[in-house]
Formats: sequence, C-alpha cells, structure tokens
Amino acid sequence: METILSVKQLTGGYSPRRPVLHDLNFELKAGEMVGLIGLNGAGKSTTIKHILGLMNPHQGQIKVAGVTLNESPQQYRSAFAYVPETPVLFDEMTVEEHLRLSGMAYNVPSGDYEEQASKLLEQYQMVPKRKAFSSHLSKGMKQKVMIMSALLASPPLYIIDEPFLGLDPLGIRSLLDQLVEVKRGGAAILMSSHILSTVEAYCDRYIVMHQGRIAAQGDLEDVRRAAGLDAGSGTLEDAFYKLVSGGAS
Repeated sequence: METILSVKQLTGGYSPRRPVLHDLNFELKAGEMVGLIGLNGAGKSTTIKHILGLMNPHQGQIKVAGVTLNESPQQYRSAFAYVPETPVLFDEMTVEEHLRLSGMAYNVPSGDYEEQASKLLEQYQMVPKRKAFSSHLSKGMKQKVMIMSALLASPPLYIIDEPFLGLDPLGIRSLLDQLVEVKRGGAAILMSSHILSTVEAYCDRYIVMHQGRIAAQGDLEDVRRAAGLDAGSGTLEDAFYKLVSGGAS
C-alpha cells in the first residue's frame, strides 16, 4: 500500500537543548486508521505540530504524500486536513461560509462542493445553523464545523486530535462512521484520543507514546507483546497502562 505519512528519526521540541521528541519512526499507509495514544505530556501534540509544519524538527524527516514541507509547501499542506482539539473559527463567518472557504482552499469542484456540503450539514444536524455566525455556536457545534470542513476537503491524510470533546452522541457516531468511510476510500487517518476503547474498536494500528518516545506500535498483539502480556490477553487499555506505568517486562 502507498505510504501517505512517513516520520523518520524525528527529534524535536521547543528548544534544541531540551528535545521533547526522541527518534520517532512510524508510517501511515493508505486506507488505515492509526491511534496515537499517551498520557498528557507524552509528546502527542508536539508530534502533530511537527507533522503540520508548525515546528521544525531538530533532526529527522517528515513526508506527506511523498514530499517534505521544504520540497513543496503547497503540495505538502494540501495533502492533509487537521481537526484540532479546540475549534478555531472566524467569529464573523457563518457555518456555510466556513465550508465554502474550505472548499475553495482545497479546490473542491463546485458541483461536488454543493453535494458534499449538503450531506455533511444533514449528517451533523447543522442544517438549521448553516447561516449562523460561529460566535453564536456552542463548542460542540464549532467542533462539528471543523470536522465538516476537514471531511469536505477529502485529502489523503487526516490528522485528528481529541475529536470527541464537546460532541454529542450523534456527532460522535457520525464522525466515526465518516472516518470508516473515508478510510475505505483510501485515506490515512492519524487520530489522537484518550478514549482507548474507541481507539481499540476503530483503529487498525496503535502508536503508544511515553516521555517523548514510542513505547510500542503495531496492532493490538504487537502492543500486548511490548507490554509483556500474553498473546490474546488484555485490552488496549490493559497494555497501555502497563507500558506507561513501567510494568512491562
């Protein structure tokens, strides 16, 4: 399968003297969803910021859709959509205007835009709010706008950071169903979440981070093995707690 995201020997952080990340190596293939999990301060958000191009690596290389940010900034940035933990919208723009802006930014054909936007507004129960300014929306509704904008873009890579915060149960179900659909369509998804049961149920592989390093990665059996659990024994949550509490053998 095609490699959509490649992170090789990534070391980075806010200060070259005190790196937060240490020699990270992982890949995401087309058509897979990978869960990025770890305690607060493990380095998940810093990893995501490096992938987004918001931070420069101290060493190592990141490629999205085959290119680095320096090689082709436009191609690199247009190859992913990002849903942050905290929604970031323009106060004086409506829900519909945010969607249209995203469609223009990602060159979504006008015919496709109308069909996709209408479908997303209905799926996320936002049709009555399509003309509402974002400043008048609840946090959950703002998060829905961020999610709809990302899904509208249809890039090869989705980077999703704690997407369930503020969403109602219908919103969570709609998002998970949509992620399964775009994965089947060949997109790669990197999802960071503390809800380990959901990560286990929906992700194909997992990356467990601890103190800026990768403590384990692979499918559930790989993570169990790294945690010192018997084959077929224990949930992702069981293996995770052993890894981050120093209980692995």
